[in-house]
Amino acid sequence: MFKDTQAFSGFSVNDLEATKEFYSTVLGVDVQSDQMGLHLNIPGGRPIFVYPKKDHTPASFTILNFPVENIDEAVEALTAKGVAFEHYEMTDEKGIARGLSRNMGPDIAWFKDPSGNILSVLQQNP
Repeated sequence: MFKDTQAFSGFSVNDLEATKEFYSTVLGVDVQSDQMGLHLNIPGGRPIFVYPKKDHTPASFTILNFPVENIDEAVEALTAKGVAFEHYEMTDEKGIARGLSRNMGPDIAWFKDPSGNILSVLQQNP
């Protein structure tokens, strides 16, 4: 039934203008807007639809993962743009969970968009 569908993903935010500014300026994503919301044009995939919701509740899980070649460089560049990384028990002082060196998955660092949705940058190979 869905073998040939052009499925896409979406999520809600509480401030479209702040979201557009963050994704386009801070993250460098191609963002298009229309009367319904925003379309994040991520290379290699279908657009991601972002829509306003008055009673928005931030996702309590990672909604977007951005693979990077060098996680330390990505974290430093985003930090310089004002992005604050989340710190958990398994993260280092930069907010990076170092999975590669322990054969426990990728190196990953989480941060939030202006509406509190959780995003990440991750490095899968050294």
